Amino acid sequence: MASKTTALKEAMSKTQLIAELAENTGLGKNEVKTVLDELSVVVERHVKKSAVGAFTLPGLLKIKTVKVPARKAQKNVPNPFRPGETMDVAARPASVKVRVTPLKKLKDMAAS
Repeated sequence: MASKTTALKEAMSKTQLIAELAENTGLGKNEVKTVLDELSVVVERHVKKSAVGAFTLPGLLKIKTVKVPARKAQKNVPNPFRPGETMDVAARPASVKVRVTPLKKLKDMAAS
C-alpha cells in the first residue's frame, strides 16, 4: 500500500478503481470485483425495508435510513414566496430516505 497519497484530478471509473485496488493489494481484478459486489450486498441487507436500517463502513461513512411520515393535504396555507397570498399544499405519501454521513477519518481526509 502506498504510504503517501496523491490527489486525483478526475474521478475514477469502476474499472479504474478495481484495477487500482488490485494493484495496491496484490489481489486479482476478479477477486476485487467480487469483494465490491459482496459489499453492496451487505449494505443492501442492512438497509432493506425490514432490516436494521444502518450500515457503517468503519472510519469512512455511515449509511442509515430515515422514515419520513406522510403529510396530509392542506388548504389556504400562507405562500412563503408571495406574502398575502394563500396556496393549497398537496398530500405526500410516507417515504424512506437514505442518509450518508461522513465519519471523522473521511472528514480529516477532505481537510488535508
